[in-house]
Order: sequence, then structure tokens, then C-alpha cells
Amino acid sequence: ERSAASNMRSFIGANRQQLRGDDYSALYAWSIDSPAEFWAAVWRFCGVKAATPYGAVLSDAARMPGAKWFAGATLNFAANLLDHDATGTALVFGNERDDRTALTWQELRGQVASVAAWLRALGVDRGDRVAALAANRPEIVVAMLATASLGAVWSSCSPDFGADAVLDRFGQIAPKVLFVTDGYFYNGKSIDTLMTVRAVAERLPQLAAIVIVPYRTAEPDFRALPNATLFRDLLR
Repeated sequence: ERSAASNMRSFIGANRQQLRGDDYSALYAWSIDSPAEFWAAVWRFCGVKAATPYGAVLSDAARMPGAKWFAGATLNFAANLLDHDATGTALVFGNERDDRTALTWQELRGQVASVAAWLRALGVDRGDRVAALAANRPEIVVAMLATASLGAVWSSCSPDFGADAVLDRFGQIAPKVLFVTDGYFYNGKSIDTLMTVRAVAERLPQLAAIVIVPYRTAEPDFRALPNATLFRDLLR
């Protein structure tokens, strides 16, 4: 029943005329024998939302590297994830302390729109960089999608990186905004990272703002951080 209800089975059914069979092997063979036709069908089936259409599915197919896919097409990653009317649960978060939170699709779309509006008001535009030094929380997914919705560039580091390791990455891209958690949990320990955040911020003079996601504590002390605000204030 699960196999019959799968997207792959639906895809096979929608492209039965192109297949020499009715199973995964036939689908696999089609993808190898006719890659341009196959991936055009995937594009249609998945409902990819493009601002401008592609001119050709595949050119210079024999070159590796050098093959070009969907040349001419432009699209927005966030729009393809969020521009729909789905309901129900979109994100579920859990950690080693058995904390659990969830966001519905409606909540996710609303939060992304709010954070995107805040970033836009701050002057973040297409091609600007937004970075995160943060635990893998729903707020960081929201920030990534909001960044992508504006055409800006997202980069992130794990919060267990030291300041020098973070700067090796972020120093190259000059982010305009930095999203952070106040720490993380590992193996039963609560680890504060705000000192690392401060050391990083001091060496990123182009930062216009630091956004803090409370994680270790509900009200982290961020007075030592320049131009800092709490994530929840972005949702207003």
C-alpha cells in the first residue's frame, strides 16, 4: 500500500507511455537512455515554479564537467518550498533533552514572511550574505528561507566551531546579518556560545545586526553584542 501510494508510483503512472515496463527498473533505464526527456518530466511532475522558463533541458550532455541543465530558467528556492496551500505540520524539532516544538505550514509561511520583511527593511538585497552560527532549530530554517526569498546568500556554521574556524568561513563572505543561538546542548551539557559570537562579531565590521535565538535560556544576556535583537522581535 505504501509503494502504491508513493510519488514514484504516481510518476511512473504519469509517464507510462515513455517506459518499457511498469517498475523501478524501467524508470531507471529511461533516466539513462533519455535524460533530457526524463528530467523534463520530473520538472513537470514536481511542479517546479520558475520565474523564467528554461530554453533547453540539457545541452553538452557528453561533457563532465560542462553539461548544462535547464539553461535560462530562474527560480526562487523558498518560493518552491512555500508557495502552496498545504496545511498540517511542516517542521518538527526535538533534542537530547526531549524538548519538542513544531511549526505548521501556515506558521512557517508567516514567520518566513515576517523575517524577510525585517531583513528587507534592514537593507538586505539580492546577493547580500546572511550567516548563522547556530544550533539546528526551526528559527534557523525560517531565517534561511527568508534569506533565500530575497535572493540573498545563506551560509551557516555549527555552534561548536571556535571563533577562528567561524571567521575562516564568514570572513570571506562579509555577512550583513548574523543569526545565532545562545548555545547548544551536547551529551547532557549546556554550552554557552555567546562569547564566541562576540569574538566573531568584533572581526566582522560589516555586520548590521545580530539576531539571537534563545535556546539555553529563555532570556539570554546579549548586552555585550552590538546591534543585537531577539528573534521573536522580528515576528512582530
